[in-house]
Amino acid sequence: MSFVRWLHHLDQDATLWLNSLNTPFSDGIWQMFSDARVWIPMYAALALLLFARTGWKKALVILASIGLTFACTNELSDIVKSAVLRLRPVWDNYMVEGGLHRLEGRGGWYGFFSAHSANVFGLAAALTMGMRQDRSRDWKGFSWMMYIWAALVAVSRVFVGKHFLGDVLVGAAVGLVAGTLFGCLARWIIGKYL
Repeated sequence: MSFVRWLHHLDQDATLWLNSLNTPFSDGIWQMFSDARVWIPMYAALALLLFARTGWKKALVILASIGLTFACTNELSDIVKSAVLRLRPVWDNYMVEGGLHRLEGRGGWYGFFSAHSANVFGLAAALTMGMRQDRSRDWKGFSWMMYIWAALVAVSRVFVGKHFLGDVLVGAAVGLVAGTLFGCLARWIIGKYL
């Protein structure tokens, strides 16, 4: 067995195990975390906090870095999904026969890597770097909350049956890299021009 096939089987089994830890109570929580629309009020509150703590010029630069992060991770996810062609768990016979618990519709055919995971980790990285522009506060607690929230959103994709654990982990890594790069760019622009 090749290393890639071995890794895929390991990912299948890890995903089935994690996905099996469902309860009627937790199902509703994971569906909530997985639904991007639920978080719109939080995004608006974070934008207001950003403007209040950093000023409008810096806030616009930081928001642009977050927008670039989303654009980059979404586009990269689409390119990789089309190139890799790894079926989502809901389309994988081994997963379905193994008892995959599904809480949402099937979605598209391919799921490597998770754009949800990349987006939330990219947001966490870019936003926490941006909030550090407000030097009047220690933002460690805020950073921890953002990364815990991102992890919960990402893992929710496994619980609803949309992604393998590996899809989520790779998505998180891509999001962290993109968010950090665009966050550094925003910090450089702010330091040089504002």
